[in-house]
Amino acid sequence: MIVARADIPIIDSASAPYWDAARQGRLLIAECGACGRVHHYPRPFCPHCWSDAVRPVQASGAGTLYTYSTVYANDLAPFRDRLPYVAAIVELAEGPRVMTTIEGAQPDGLRVGMAVTASFRPVDADDPDSSYLTVFTPSEEPA
Repeated sequence: MIVARADIPIIDSASAPYWDAARQGRLLIAECGACGRVHHYPRPFCPHCWSDAVRPVQASGAGTLYTYSTVYANDLAPFRDRLPYVAAIVELAEGPRVMTTIEGAQPDGLRVGMAVTASFRPVDADDPDSSYLTVFTPSEEPA
């Protein structure tokens, strides 16, 4: 029996440009051609005005840690091998908030409001065709 991994994204035509950009080390968000507002996660319509005139635009990758939680228990593979890890919401400089993980810092060194920067890594380091994830790392010295 083949068991699907919980951390492998399902890529569709609407999200493919975002995953391709992550593989290239770029963070994309969506911009609405009708109202001019940006949003994230990828979807074929604007959540602000419902227009379908959305297009991917490159984000700076800069943000601030809006909130976070250290996860100490998760029985799903491969998350159980990463414990503890930090699940977070980052507010991008462009405005949208994204769900992510914080890497490269100990949980006790994090603080709400600290500057973070997008970083990219393969979902599966052993698979050269793996999708790439957008994670965030502190861009200032942790407390």
